[in-house]
Amino acid sequence: MKRFWKDVSAVADEAGYWRIELDGRPVRTPARALLLLPGQELATQTAAEWQAAGEVVDPRAMPLTGLANAAIDHAAPKPDAFASTLARYAASDLLCYRADSPTKLIAAQAKAWDPLLGWARRRFDVDFRVTSGIAPVDQPRATLDQLTQAVHALDPYRLAGLSPLVTIGGSLVAALALLEGAVTADEAWTAVSLDERWQLEQWGADEEAERALGLREKDFRAAARFLSLLP
Repeated sequence: MKRFWKDVSAVADEAGYWRIELDGRPVRTPARALLLLPGQELATQTAAEWQAAGEVVDPRAMPLTGLANAAIDHAAPKPDAFASTLARYAASDLLCYRADSPTKLIAAQAKAWDPLLGWARRRFDVDFRVTSGIAPVDQPRATLDQLTQAVHALDPYRLAGLSPLVTIGGSLVAALALLEGAVTADEAWTAVSLDERWQLEQWGADEEAERALGLREKDFRAAARFLSLLP
């Protein structure tokens, strides 16, 4: 899409939502619904994406818009199905699968991941089964039920923001901790990217791997920012 507008504005409606207008025309999602945003701060930052757009619009440079689109077009119509997809990660959370060697990696995982599991134990009154290697381990039913309930309680905008955190990082626990402010975006990313960064450090620079990790980090941080702007 080529840029056709000059002026961008964020306008509040009577229901308390905000819409983005381009030369007075409201922006719509790919499914043609109004792009409605819950809160002035998110609306202002989303409007800034449209204002900063070049002559040819690059959707990847507009992550807040993309996540709002996902909330409206995908999460809102079928919230239970959307939430169930994310809740499944509770059964195979990254933080529960540890290396069996070398000693330094084992220690690094424990230092980064144990506090997150400890937070989840206290927050949701659950326990986790932690294993070494890649053999699957069954989590307690009560743990799966509690984490599933926590995800299903979220509104469509928080579900949309949570989705990249979970799918990129592989950890529902880390994503929920970030959502609830128990950890910062820096701390969450450091935890979920630990294994990949360790491999890069051990085997030396790999331009393609570093580029892929950088793109994933960009998307991860964009989702964290989106959640931080929600009221």
